[in-house]
Amino acid sequence: MLLISDLHWDNPHCNRELLRQHMDQAVERNAPIIVVGDMFCLMQGKYDPRSSGDDIRPEHVGGNYLDKVIQTAVDWFAPYAEHLALVGQGNHETNILKRHETDMTERFCSAMRYRHGAITQAGGYGGFIRFAFKIRKTVNASQVMYYHHGFGGGGPVTMGKIDWSRYMMQVQADMYAAGHVHYKESFPIQVGYLNPSNRVCQKPIHCIRLGTYKDEWVDGHGGFHIEKGRGPRPLGGYWLRFGCDKQGITRTIVEC
Repeated sequence: MLLISDLHWDNPHCNRELLRQHMDQAVERNAPIIVVGDMFCLMQGKYDPRSSGDDIRPEHVGGNYLDKVIQTAVDWFAPYAEHLALVGQGNHETNILKRHETDMTERFCSAMRYRHGAITQAGGYGGFIRFAFKIRKTVNASQVMYYHHGFGGGGPVTMGKIDWSRYMMQVQADMYAAGHVHYKESFPIQVGYLNPSNRVCQKPIHCIRLGTYKDEWVDGHGGFHIEKGRGPRPLGGYWLRFGCDKQGITRTIVEC
């Protein structure tokens, strides 16, 4: 499973070469792809105070800016129609929904299914994903992930680490995935629990912070990102690999 977030695909600073490399690997490995929000940037619309002529790709210039983003994106992601499984919403998509009353995530996913027979489904800002496994004819198992695009600014010291405590206090899952703050890390939190046979057991709860594909720092020369004192951000996401042993389903988180 390829887990990625904050592609900002339509932004000139999106590292499309790296994104294509990772998505091509998903095709080679026959792996589903999950996007945890901010697939698009969408800031160059007519009524967006953040708009800048320097941050729009030439193919998106025109009176139907939002339509052009969807049309070109559907063409670009066509080779991944059988692998791009879920696209969640991020704050950039919900901002357009509030300003222009159009759901860019749903429009993209619908167009992918209609034009390319894709498996792509639209997700919310947060949600649950259950991974189900048939180990033997009479033995099944599952793992639950809670994804949430993210919130806050991700302080330069904490890098958004406090968010995991909030997620775990609100919902129960085997693993958590988030993006938004453009930092990147994966670590387990070991917890104890009482199983149905009244046996005390332990298990890891994985916290997965997905990086971005938008390199705003570039060379540190200038721009909004530089003026705000923000440094380089780690690019890419993570591979989620499932296995099985005597204790049940195992998980391996590998950086990409």
